[in-house]
Amino acid sequence: MASLSTLCYLEQDGKYLMLHRTVKKNDVNKDKWIGVGGHFEKDESPEECLLREVREETGYTLTSYRYRGIVTFVSGDGVTEYMSLFTADGFTGEETACDEGELLWVDKKDVPKLNLWEGDRIFFRLLEEREDFFSLKLVYDGAGTLVSAALDGAPMEY
Repeated sequence: MASLSTLCYLEQDGKYLMLHRTVKKNDVNKDKWIGVGGHFEKDESPEECLLREVREETGYTLTSYRYRGIVTFVSGDGVTEYMSLFTADGFTGEETACDEGELLWVDKKDVPKLNLWEGDRIFFRLLEEREDFFSLKLVYDGAGTLVSAALDGAPMEY
């Protein structure tokens, strides 16, 4: 089974807006820190999904964003997710409470100290090191352990 989603890291003053997933029951991201985003609705483009999900989860309307990469997550439990990865540095509106957890602006240098997915650590590094669009494939074992990663089609050390 395949699913399509977006993930966005809003940036401001050297910080990323992070979502600590604590609310949903049976959440694959329970207690993890992730960006904001979600699954595509019928006929949505990546950008339409991005704008809708950011507005729903944060209250913000994006005014400046970049499509940074595609991340292929192979979960190991039968689901493969194709995630469109964005960063955003312009937005308007007032932050609202998120029904999936707590939103917190975290200094970029402190993000690696958070409870992140191992693969997320790789794309945070890529977001800092690369300006160009990238394709990252992350393969997990079904129990949350990363077993392989490939960048732009080539196996990589992580």
